[in-house]
Parts: sequence; C-alpha cells; structure tokens
Amino acid sequence: MTREFLIEQIWQKQSFLCIGLDVDIDKIPKHLLRFEYPIFEFNKAIIDATHQYVVAYKPNMAFYEANGLKGWKSLEKTIKYLNKNYPEVFTIADAKRGDIGNTSSMYAKAFLKDLDFDSITVAPYMGKDSVEPFLNFEDKFTILLALTSNEGAFDFQTLSTQDSPLYKKVLETSKTWNYAHRLMYVVGATKAEYFKEIRSIVPNNFLLVPGVGAQGGSLQEVCKYGLNKDIGLLINSSRGIIYASSESDFSEKAAVEAKKLQLEMKQILENHF
Repeated sequence: MTREFLIEQIWQKQSFLCIGLDVDIDKIPKHLLRFEYPIFEFNKAIIDATHQYVVAYKPNMAFYEANGLKGWKSLEKTIKYLNKNYPEVFTIADAKRGDIGNTSSMYAKAFLKDLDFDSITVAPYMGKDSVEPFLNFEDKFTILLALTSNEGAFDFQTLSTQDSPLYKKVLETSKTWNYAHRLMYVVGATKAEYFKEIRSIVPNNFLLVPGVGAQGGSLQEVCKYGLNKDIGLLINSSRGIIYASSESDFSEKAAVEAKKLQLEMKQILENHF
C-alpha cells in the first residue's frame, strides 16, 4: 500500500481509526470455541462488522503465538481474509521485532512478504542495521517504537542523553537511515503533551497512537498536537471495541463502538481542515 492510498482512504471513510486485534481466547464468546479456529472466527466477525469505520487493523502477534500452531494459523487466515476481502485496509503486524541484521531480514520476509502485511512494528534499541532490513520493502512501512503508552516508558525513553531525551534521539537518528520515508512511529496517546515536540522532529510521518480509550488517552488532545496536513495519525483502539460484548452480539456491539470513534474523528476532521 502506498502512503497516498492510505491518505485517500482516511478522507473517504472520514476515519483514521485502527482496530487492534489483540484476541485473548479466554475472553471471546464461548459459542466460538466450537470452531476449529475460534480466534479467526472472532476476527472475521469483527472485521466484517467494522471495516466501513476503520482504515487499519493491527493483530498483536503475542496473542497468536501464545496459542501455538493454531494461533499462527489463525493469524495467517486473518491476514489472508483481510487482503482478499478488504484490500483497501492498511494492515499492521504488531510484532515489535528488532535484532541483528540477518535476523531482522528474516523477520521482515516473514511478515512483509510471506504473510503480506502492509507494515510491522519494530523496536529501535539495536539501531540502524537492525531496522533497515524492514525498510528495504517497497510500498511497505516500518513503524518504529518512539514513545510508548505504558508506565515503564519513563524507565528509558525520556531519559536525557547529553542534550535531549532518548526518544528524540531515536526520531532524529532514524531520519538519516536508508528509505526513512517508509518510517512511521508509535507514540502513545497517554503522552499527548509530547506530540508537539515530536511533530517538530517528524512533521510528515504517520504516527500510530495506542492508548486511546481503555488506557486513558484523549483523542482530542492527541489530534490537537498530532494532526498534520495529511492527517498523519492512526489511532488504535483494541479492548474498547473488540470486547464491547462477550455475548453472541459481540460484532454488532463492536461496530457500535467503532462507529462512535469514527463519528468523533469525522467531526475533528471537519473542524480542523
């Protein structure tokens, strides 16, 4: 997927919502457990009910890997279903990979070529040669962890390194890498006060923003400082949408919650542009 096409979808749907498919098999409706791949059946129902309100889906790899071969098969079936039925939707492999160069090359191949995700989340801690293998894929995006929404983010990410916090060093240094135009960044919604400074460093890149809703982040605050001329935000919501109901009406209730956020985003776009 190209950046231009993603922007076009945002304007067309009046939404920059991403749904996180962080599917805990212990939390899905019990009637789905009779299927061979209950996680896939859950995802399929959520996707079918919400696709008109979203521009991206983000399966979190841990929730699939924890279920062994069946979990991995559910992931594979999910991405194939998305690519076949909703190819206009941006897909994110929330894998947070990052290793020495040849290992990163294999991770990149697994997610961006074999599974054919549009993007993957990557940890920057090991530096340039651990990230660039992901950036080599044309029309694919690498979403670098910059400033995350968890409490432990303050352990390292905001520590000063000579003249600026570490997360700023990550942003500034990553701009010098090969194919840096294929970078997006993870910035947590619970760190809304940092968005203005982050935008001064990466004014044009898309930011993937977790933490709105269940984690307490404010959509209005994020948009106030994070929007750019191309919108430039993908706001992720997971639990607040996919677990809106634990009964047989789970997909309908998920659609209701997704539509609420989409309408709020539509209003923000109308007011901002």
